[in-house]
Amino acid sequence: MKMKKYLACLMAALMMAGTMVACGDNAEGGNGGANAPAGDAGSSVSVTDDSVDDEIGDTESDIDSSADEESAVETIPAAEFEDAVQVTDGQAFLAYTNGEEWIRYDGDPVGNPEQNQLAYDAGVVDITGNGTYTVSLNADTNGFRYDATTDTESDFLPSGVAFAAVVIKGGEALMPDAIITIDKITVDGTEVEMNAKNYTSIEDGNIRSNIYNKYVEAPSSDAKSTEGALYDEDGNPVLDNVDEYSPNIIDASAIGEWKKIEVTFTISGLSAQAASIDADDADAVIDADAESADEDSSTAEDAPAVEDSDADAIDSDVDSVDDEF
Repeated sequence: MKMKKYLACLMAALMMAGTMVACGDNAEGGNGGANAPAGDAGSSVSVTDDSVDDEIGDTESDIDSSADEESAVETIPAAEFEDAVQVTDGQAFLAYTNGEEWIRYDGDPVGNPEQNQLAYDAGVVDITGNGTYTVSLNADTNGFRYDATTDTESDFLPSGVAFAAVVIKGGEALMPDAIITIDKITVDGTEVEMNAKNYTSIEDGNIRSNIYNKYVEAPSSDAKSTEGALYDEDGNPVLDNVDEYSPNIIDASAIGEWKKIEVTFTISGLSAQAASIDADDADAVIDADAESADEDSSTAEDAPAVEDSDADAIDSDVDSVDDEF
């Protein structure tokens, strides 16, 4: 309806313009050809229905062409992204920076989204006591591909390593005595050789154990392991084999392009109170509670028998009194 009104107005305007031109532009109403410049004398402009129709036809064509272009735009459905994992205090995760130092996971995709392309489907774990745990990173996700390339169909993969470490978020306050021992590192299912011993230290309130760290060359002054502290308060080596410990326990060349990295490690040094109850212990506690409940039930069942015994004694006393009288 609006288009018809527009076309009608356009036709009227063109017809009016043609009429005005045909009447001339002499202010005194004289012959337009008399005052025209040489070569223009007697010239006139006529507007026909055909020219108006052509103009309208061109306009309709432009509008139809625009509509066709809009309808030609494909609607691309949004890819389903995996969960971006936010690490909380007391959880362990695998921190990572790729060789070119722009693909990362630091456990905080909410606060630092542009540097957490590997947050999707990251394997984090609650540290509930001494024991063995596994953390992981997964690059075979729609979320990673989109954040890294804006294309969920891309075959791009991270490669290399500038930094990798097992980190317990908030560990300094929650479990300062925890010691991390790296047991195994696998890249796409293939185990990576470890050529040095890892150590545990505190960094920015977190407990950390480096796997590879290009930014440092030696253990920190507070480094410790299951063998004890590596240095004394003055920075002197305490352990005879302190040279066996390193912030780089693997060669950087061991990490090429990858889809999944997994690290298995052991937590030790926590007190018995901090240790978790394993499944067997939990069953034992449940069984003990059940036995206790059965004993309470048995005591309750015995109670009426005691009452009956007391009643018999009372009856006996009454009979004895009757005999005396």
